[in-house]
Amino acid sequence: MPVDPNTLMLVYYPDPILKKIAKEIDPKDKNVQAVAKKMIEIMIEENGLGLAAPQVGLSWRLFVTRVPEDEEVGIAWLNPKLEVISDESEIDEEGCLSMPEIRGGVRRPIGIKISGHDFDGKKMSAQSDDFIARIWQHENDHLDGVLITEKMSAMDRLVNRRRIRDLERAR
Repeated sequence: MPVDPNTLMLVYYPDPILKKIAKEIDPKDKNVQAVAKKMIEIMIEENGLGLAAPQVGLSWRLFVTRVPEDEEVGIAWLNPKLEVISDESEIDEEGCLSMPEIRGGVRRPIGIKISGHDFDGKKMSAQSDDFIARIWQHENDHLDGVLITEKMSAMDRLVNRRRIRDLERAR
């Protein structure tokens, strides 16, 4: 059943879709392409660095990110696959559009190779050891039903406990 991209909006924790493992999609489906373009609009409007389909209520293996060289341009990754290409990791603070005001340190590998399909269904790949690699990992976690709170240290979860409870009560 086609999705009307104009009806998409952010979903917030504790919406159950954020904990589901997303399903692969047809990268040549015109509706999927329209949804990806709308997701880029939402990401930019919300001042996000990335946005995964579960964050707009769709259990699809799709996420969008900003292009590092041009913050007003987005790129879509359909059915992405990530591969760690570095033994090094680092902790950096992360936030999430679906968990407003929740921030904490998350350890992630530095070097990542990503492959998938673009808007037109063409295969593409990239690799990076810059901040975009962290964004790819964060958004890919959403496709696997994993939230940043599950990757934070116990201390960061404790610091955010009240905000998390507030989100649970508000929904």
